Amino acid sequence: MLTSTNVPGGPNWLDLGTPDIDAAVAFYEGTFGWQFQSAGPEAGGYGFLQKDGKTLAAVGPLTEEGASSAWTVYFRTLDADATAKAVEQAGGTVRFPPTDIFTEGRMAGFTDPAGAEFAVWEARDMDGLEVVNEPRTLSWIELYTTDAAAAKDFYRAVLSWEMRDMPMGPDVVYTIAGPAGGGEATMHGGIMQLPAEHMQRGSSSEWHPYFEVENCDTVVARAQELGATVIIPAVDADGVGRLAMLLDPFGAPFAVITSETA
Repeated sequence: MLTSTNVPGGPNWLDLGTPDIDAAVAFYEGTFGWQFQSAGPEAGGYGFLQKDGKTLAAVGPLTEEGASSAWTVYFRTLDADATAKAVEQAGGTVRFPPTDIFTEGRMAGFTDPAGAEFAVWEARDMDGLEVVNEPRTLSWIELYTTDAAAAKDFYRAVLSWEMRDMPMGPDVVYTIAGPAGGGEATMHGGIMQLPAEHMQRGSSSEWHPYFEVENCDTVVARAQELGATVIIPAVDADGVGRLAMLLDPFGAPFAVITSETA
């Protein structure tokens, strides 16, 4: 579960880029019971997804040429400009440079050396997500990557993460990651090498969120009724919980989990 949203390097924002905001909001409202709150006419359609009045994510239009629908994970930084330089030095790409968002904060978007997109948020008036780890909110993040070794080196260099490899069977290693100095108590996400057969079928590097739910199977069934595609059917993960991975109606990947500790 997320324990490090308030320290540098921890995930502190999450938003969905989609070609149809109204339809996407209807899907996630129906699946999770979220509510949508517009950020105002000056925000270009961007708005906040909320649970009981607290922001758990956001949604907005696709803004980059050729972009496809996806969730973007933002990591907390104290200096977005310095992080942008670190990204370039570590072999990543700046998709859009550090930019002020009114007085709320400063953001920048990047692509890691294996092709996974992510962003950073330098908080000012708006600190970040208001609720995590509760049912129907963000509880974990995960990177599927075409080059796990390169990805680990990159995020260590750029965000100072600590990591620990966890063997999960023959030739399968799951790496858990978290901000520097926190140890296992502050791990916030996982990194996993894409199998060769998946890459041959066209799978590429991407970050995706996990949302905690009270009943994984019920939520998966409801999401399917509303147009989702199941990538990984609900399965029990020993010591972790019951989880599934889906694509929303516009192709954005996300996962749901009923944690053993929730």
